[in-house]
Amino acid sequence: MTAPWDGVRRILAVRLDNLGDVLMSTPALSALKASFPGAQLTLMASPSGAAITPFLPCIDDVIVYDAPWVKSNGTAEGSADLAMAERLRGMAFDAAVIFTVYSQSALPAAMLCRFAGIPRVLAHCRENPYRLLTDWVRDTAVEDNGRHETQRQLDLVRTVGATVADERLVFRVAPADRTNLRTKLAARGVAAGRGWTLVHPGATAPSRRYPADRFATVARTLSDDGRGPVLVTGGTDEAELAGAVAAQAGRGVISIAGTLTLGEFAALIADAALLVSNNSGPVHLAAALGTPVVDLYALTNPQHTPWQVPSRVLFHDVPCKFCYRSECPQGHHQCLRGVTPETVIAAAKELHTEAHPLEPAA
Repeated sequence: MTAPWDGVRRILAVRLDNLGDVLMSTPALSALKASFPGAQLTLMASPSGAAITPFLPCIDDVIVYDAPWVKSNGTAEGSADLAMAERLRGMAFDAAVIFTVYSQSALPAAMLCRFAGIPRVLAHCRENPYRLLTDWVRDTAVEDNGRHETQRQLDLVRTVGATVADERLVFRVAPADRTNLRTKLAARGVAAGRGWTLVHPGATAPSRRYPADRFATVARTLSDDGRGPVLVTGGTDEAELAGAVAAQAGRGVISIAGTLTLGEFAALIADAALLVSNNSGPVHLAAALGTPVVDLYALTNPQHTPWQVPSRVLFHDVPCKFCYRSECPQGHHQCLRGVTPETVIAAAKELHTEAHPLEPAA
């Protein structure tokens, strides 16, 4: 450990993008908590990212901040950013760690930390940050050489001596959420403990969505396979999509989109036999909870595959891969459309059999 980080007692972790990004940072957050005994760890996160903090035992406090330099619904007024700097100054942090994906700049957050008077600031950065960072880890490789996002953040905190033995993603399911889930499922005729298969057809970015009609084909075939109920999941804003997939799939496929809290949804994933999903937050929840996942992986970027969990990552190779775009710039979505439902079904059956060898199909 470098001497300037000895004795830090109040650490600010800055992760301002989405829930899945926070999840992929949990091993690094755990490393900070484990390596600086007695330190208080505060997470600054977006509204969506902050939603998981009650389930992260390594986090002591959370600050919600809609930063203007990431995709945001926040105010355009600079007064909110100045007020945040003053709030941080009042909390007297000893150190800050800024977590970014390769395509993001750490410098706006570093400037905020400077205004807040935080004396030690660690981040990856491509540009020379001069005095904005006391601990600069250079970003030099094109597309980070495909390094996984979780490994990126573990490598970052390791430079100041922070390590952890268990590098799996972290999410702690509350017993009350599991109880509430069982009540909600029973109301829909789904018995607890039957090892359901989950199908998640939504994603925040259109470029990462496998076609809904193909999800319906997958769900119908897996339901007919007789390994347990098939449930279609999603948030409130995805209820229409999930309902359409379930309706097209037909008898035996049930949509529960928009009916669960985040904690209940995590309990659902934890007790599932298998998740079939676009590459979105639920994939990383599955990784945290040890649930096998078939990941429909749009080739927008290479760093977000399932971390340390049994998985199948399905895509169709295309010349335009790694575009880092929320909308397909070519308009053809071939990195996903090139994956047939039959390929998805075969991967799901194979992974289910490997993970649950004593549960043959009916």
